[in-house]
Amino acid sequence: QVQLVESGGGLVQAGGSLRLSCAASGRTFSNYAMAWFRQAPGKEREFVAVISWSGVSTSYADSVKGRFTISRDNAEKTVRLQMNSLKPEDTAVYYCAARYRGGMDNVQPGQYEYWGPGTQVTVSS
Repeated sequence: QVQLVESGGGLVQAGGSLRLSCAASGRTFSNYAMAWFRQAPGKEREFVAVISWSGVSTSYADSVKGRFTISRDNAEKTVRLQMNSLKPEDTAVYYCAARYRGGMDNVQPGQYEYWGPGTQVTVSS
């Protein structure tokens, strides 16, 4: 089992920045690819970013490329999402997810075994 808890969400004006964190506990964190997804009201959960177990490889959704950065610290069992130049359309609940020995092609929610409860991000115009 892997337990995940997100933090760092909040209300920010368009153009601002937020940094989300996801703290993991349980099984060996470094065996898991970690990802961020988001879900806006009335919409399906969508992929945001993924990082490999080593942190060497990352992949992003086109909608956030160049604005968001995913990183991880295996010693601290933490994955982060730095979000810059935020737009109102980034408003959503953001979820952290883990997949055992996952890869950069794992961009569907159903491919992840463990999820956090989510943290709300609201971007005002």
